[in-house]
Amino acid sequence: MATKTDRFMSAAANAAKKAKEWALVAAREADRLLEEAQTQAVSEDRRRRRKKTLQKTGRVLAAAGRAALVAAVLAGIAAARAERAAR
Repeated sequence: MATKTDRFMSAAANAAKKAKEWALVAAREADRLLEEAQTQAVSEDRRRRRKKTLQKTGRVLAAAGRAALVAAVLAGIAAARAERAAR
């Protein structure tokens, strides 16, 4: 029959094994969460850069549209002047 000390040492060893198993599980979970957080951060950064690029493109297109409108008005004025000068 096992002595009280033997039973205590056996229980302590079993508890240590369980603690080690749970520590490994916790470490794996922490790694998984860290990887997920990094992926999300990269995704958010990519989304932010894409949004900035789209905003810049929108401003460029708006400026180009205004320039085209001004050019069209100036072309119309020039055509009217040329028509008047031809008379």
